[in-house]
Amino acid sequence: MACTKTTIIEKICEKDYLPVNQTRDTVEALIEIMKSTLASGEDIMITGFGKFQVNEKAQRKGRNPATGKEMMLSKRRVVTFKCAGKLRDKINK
Repeated sequence: MACTKTTIIEKICEKDYLPVNQTRDTVEALIEIMKSTLASGEDIMITGFGKFQVNEKAQRKGRNPATGKEMMLSKRRVVTFKCAGKLRDKINK
């Protein structure tokens, strides 16, 4: 099961004994900062966790899997995540 925003808020409240409303507002503010930063094309580096990076994908040929018809996919920006070494080590314990 995925860890949702609600789960994160609950875990912060349990660990730090913070009020739910304050925690929810803080998490929401953090997510909004991350969204606006990535939308502007900047990367986000969180030490010990990883790096969210905006990459440009060029226009390319693609295929509709339902019909098999070829089509041109427009250029676009995508967000990728590169795991930090500390997190990778923790995952692979």
